Amino acid sequence: MADLQRIVDELAARLDRPLLLEDRLQRVVAYSEQSGAMDDIRRDSILRRHTTPEVRAWLRDAGIHDAAGPLRTPGAAHLGLLPRVCVPIRHDSALLGFLWFIDTPVMSAADVATAAEAVPALALALFHESLAGSLASHRELEAVTGVLLGEQEAARQLIEAGAFPQAQPVTVLVARPVDAPGEPVRMALEQGLLALRRRLSGQHTLHLVRYDHGVLLVAGGGMPMEEVHAAMGVPVVVGAGRSRPSLAEAAGSYTEALHAAEVAARVPGLGASVEWARLSVYRLLTRVPHDELHPGLETLLANEQHLTLLETLETYLDLAGSAVATSRALRLHRSSLYYRLQRVEELAATDLKDGGERLALHLSLKLARLSGRYRPRDTRAGA
Repeated sequence: MADLQRIVDELAARLDRPLLLEDRLQRVVAYSEQSGAMDDIRRDSILRRHTTPEVRAWLRDAGIHDAAGPLRTPGAAHLGLLPRVCVPIRHDSALLGFLWFIDTPVMSAADVATAAEAVPALALALFHESLAGSLASHRELEAVTGVLLGEQEAARQLIEAGAFPQAQPVTVLVARPVDAPGEPVRMALEQGLLALRRRLSGQHTLHLVRYDHGVLLVAGGGMPMEEVHAAMGVPVVVGAGRSRPSLAEAAGSYTEALHAAEVAARVPGLGASVEWARLSVYRLLTRVPHDELHPGLETLLANEQHLTLLETLETYLDLAGSAVATSRALRLHRSSLYYRLQRVEELAATDLKDGGERLALHLSLKLARLSGRYRPRDTRAGA
């Protein structure tokens, strides 16, 4: 309701015209400050929170339930009804509500178009409200935020409201946009997560959209991450945490899912869908400060001209120090490989025959990937 009221107030201010929002059953959901032309129907709708059966029938006959876009409805003196502009609110073609303006003075085409531009945001807010059921959507969002922070009371509130089952485990997935975050990306995440919740309505799901990622909480054993990709309107990487026995413990799964998505964004070779349990060494490195690098690697990272040497070194270490396998992977003559490795030893002041040095360099390369300081040109699987 808070989101709906904000959108209604902002739109009314932009148009300098009062408006009223109804749900699909023509029950009043929100309205702006009323000024200017007013009829008995608008006044009674606000006071009673719904319109009379006669008015609903009149407007239904005017075509509001079938309209795909804004339409003008005629006045009816016998009903005390002034002419109106109706903007249907739809989500995936499903009718969710109506945005109403009294058409006195007559709305310009530009103002009608501006009102229509608000439909996607209103549709998402109304759809979320319908999914929230007995728990108002803004309260649901607050409670989900609390759950991800580990608050026991928030989990209890959701369970008591019937928004999540008490006796089922929970799995958290995080969808992180590939593109830079912003309002269009955030809207796409919201729409995608709401679509997933509608598709999984019998499985009990919750969601939350944050500045740079979306969160989906699923009861039971989780869901295929391919479905998350398919539902999103923007490219994303998806991370999945391990299941937890109850909603009260979902914060642990969320932390894992968030880290998995962050690693997937930094390490393309892992793929666009990553489970925390399959992160291998990156599962450990997410807990290590990213500035704890081998001193010699710092020297190589400081000069962009050394990128080829870094890529050669990483391939060599990934392949357990096998010169044969590395030459084959890089399609490089053996003598050229040995020359590059010798240059690495000289510049990094290291000895690649030393197992401890190789381990320190290998881990430092992975940490540098996570921090974004090292961005190789290849996307070798598992790199």
